[in-house]
Amino acid sequence: MTSSPLEGKTIAFAVANEGIEQVELEQPWDAVKSAGGTPVLVSLESGKAQAFNHLDKGDAFEVDTTFAEASVSDYDGLVLPGGVANPDALRADKDAVRFVKGFVDAGKPVAAICHAPWTLVEAGVLSGRRLTSWPSLQTDIRNAGGTWVDEEVVRDGWLVTSRKPDDLPAFNRELVDLFSGAAG
Repeated sequence: MTSSPLEGKTIAFAVANEGIEQVELEQPWDAVKSAGGTPVLVSLESGKAQAFNHLDKGDAFEVDTTFAEASVSDYDGLVLPGGVANPDALRADKDAVRFVKGFVDAGKPVAAICHAPWTLVEAGVLSGRRLTSWPSLQTDIRNAGGTWVDEEVVRDGWLVTSRKPDDLPAFNRELVDLFSGAAG
């Protein structure tokens, strides 16, 4: 009998309390659960995180813990969903940036889609990395020392990135593969 690829792994999903692109939260969350992992919603404040379907309000999701309370050592990987407002709020919060940078410093895998690499730019962890994002971030990524490419999904060491919701099937496949190789 074979085990699920993410069995016994806990994956943090880092979000602001508002502005998350709903599909970029839900589909990777479901991919982690389907692979046997345990997703945990980490946010700026306790309570609920409001997702959006582009510019229209979507569902609200219960926050499991805050960045101030969370410890990188409790997680095997990190997912950064997009939405324009979501990473913009995260990159302005010192606890969120510290949490994200902590994954890279610990050698743990990170998956970021759409506008989410903005938080990685702020954390100063993109130097020498090849990645993709929503096209409007390419100058920020280059200025942070990364190489931006226009591809459906890019995997570079500890990092998996994709451009947009249409890329979610490839993004989810790669993040499960990346996280399954993470030290548990």
